[in-house]
Amino acid sequence: MPLRIEDYALIGNRATAALVGNNGSVDWLCFPRFDSEASFAALVGTPENGRWLIAPKGDIKRVNRRYREGTLILETEFETADGAVVLTDCMQHRDGPGDLLRSVRGKRGTVPLRMELAIRFAYGELVPWVTRLPDGRTRAVAGPHQLILQTPVAVHGEDLKTVSDFQVRKGEEVHFSLTWARSFHPVPESPDVCAAFGAVEQEWKRWSARCNVTGEYAEAVLRSLITLRALEDRDTGGIVAAPTTSLPEAIGGARNWDYRYCWLRDSTFTLYALMESGYREEAKAWREWLMRAVAGSPDKMQIMYGSAGERRLDEYELPHLAGYMNSKPVRVGNGASNQLQLDVYGEVLDSLYQARRTGLATSNSVWDLETALAEHLETIWHKPDEGIWEVRGGPKNFTYSKLMAWVAFDRIVRTIEDFGAPGPAGKFRAMREQVRQEIEEKGFNRHLNSFVQFYGSRHLDASLLLIPVMGFLPADDPRVLGTVAAIEKNLMRGGFVERYDPGSSVDGLEGREGVFLACSFWLADNYVLQGRYDDARKLFEKLLILRNDVGLLSEEYDPDGKRLLGNFPQAFSHVALVNTALNLTRSRKPARHRGS
Repeated sequence: MPLRIEDYALIGNRATAALVGNNGSVDWLCFPRFDSEASFAALVGTPENGRWLIAPKGDIKRVNRRYREGTLILETEFETADGAVVLTDCMQHRDGPGDLLRSVRGKRGTVPLRMELAIRFAYGELVPWVTRLPDGRTRAVAGPHQLILQTPVAVHGEDLKTVSDFQVRKGEEVHFSLTWARSFHPVPESPDVCAAFGAVEQEWKRWSARCNVTGEYAEAVLRSLITLRALEDRDTGGIVAAPTTSLPEAIGGARNWDYRYCWLRDSTFTLYALMESGYREEAKAWREWLMRAVAGSPDKMQIMYGSAGERRLDEYELPHLAGYMNSKPVRVGNGASNQLQLDVYGEVLDSLYQARRTGLATSNSVWDLETALAEHLETIWHKPDEGIWEVRGGPKNFTYSKLMAWVAFDRIVRTIEDFGAPGPAGKFRAMREQVRQEIEEKGFNRHLNSFVQFYGSRHLDASLLLIPVMGFLPADDPRVLGTVAAIEKNLMRGGFVERYDPGSSVDGLEGREGVFLACSFWLADNYVLQGRYDDARKLFEKLLILRNDVGLLSEEYDPDGKRLLGNFPQAFSHVALVNTALNLTRSRKPARHRGS
């Protein structure tokens, strides 16, 4: 039986990441980048598609997991009838090679263990050529990749796997390292595992110490910030939406997408959370990534890019993989990269405005980009688009897209007024007012007393909860109150908020997905803005319970099956958690929104 999504934990080196199950198996790993071809793909296939298992032999009585405080170092404690051992996992980045580090420490008794290493390059399809090096290490090679296993325990080949049976006594420690390098480069040295663990721990603790968030939710916020940090490319500053592909939004369904890319929308929400939590350098690195990624004509700006700013993210399927719990297809690339999504203009311009508000130094080139984007938006904002949810059922005049067009013009005007930037403020004021009038006239349904998903629709959409958050209308405006009430009545499922009316056909796909977790955080934000502090806290703490045992959230949650769904861990969910926690810690003061 496959592990549930919440049974996994994240480790990474800020160039790539791996998912480790609570059974001791690394079931997903791409080297050298987040979006590289997987070397372990059991997560979306079977163990024969690649994994690395280290676990006690026989029955396991109890499993407990934790991250070392302030780090991304994972400790999994296994208790058996023979004793107890702790498996410690992390990843290290070096100049060129990357390392997956594992260590087993005896805590009680003498525990027999089993190691099985099945390397399958090319997303689980390619069995490598495995040889023993003169120094006793094991080398696996296929195409441009090589992986080097070092361990003091004896290993041998068995059924196209490298395996070992060994035991660990109380006080003993056995180390393993798996090092990636280009196959046409010299065989790299393997790391000193003890020293590497120490260096990784110190690096994470130095970073965590910079967090300025205090209060009752500080621990949850820091864990989310560490997760976001793990999804940031250390070389480029780009932030991927998730480290996985094709974890389903509905078990057995076709809503399986590749999220290993940098969405401008997700990145800008992430930027805001980082800036508010004291991480200005990360904000600066993202802004520099943005400038490189969107360089060129503003009409060529995409909604997402590769972590280094790549534009070609062609989507294709991997039919040799069975999919997570038979959820097919397994996809690589993302066809939504070519969609028109007007909201990203507002999100990018809002994030750059917020960066100025927090004192991040700016430049003429940044302002040139902002004005170019606003002037291009002036020519296209009236067009239908695919919207925030990247629907594949055809473009429409989505109300949220128009809202974010308003945000784009509003933030340009505010930058001119608040910071003295040069530009035609009068023109952009007029554009802002034109968009406002259209939204109020066409995006609001008086019979429903609510804003609706798209012009002329009778369907609701949770993205409309961002209307007061973005400063378009005050939280106590009757139309906002009506929208919140309509969403509470019609989009709640199991106490959480669905993205949109399941009867809507905008996505062109059948079947019901889970509830999109960020939307419930947005509802809590509305409660704070309305002064409904007890409701906000109750909903927020209900969302915190959905985190797995090590504090991670995926994209969605199934209230019926009581399980996480979608790609994991998901930046958007953790960003929403951070921002709601920050709002709640200010809850007895006037709540802030992005437009204030």
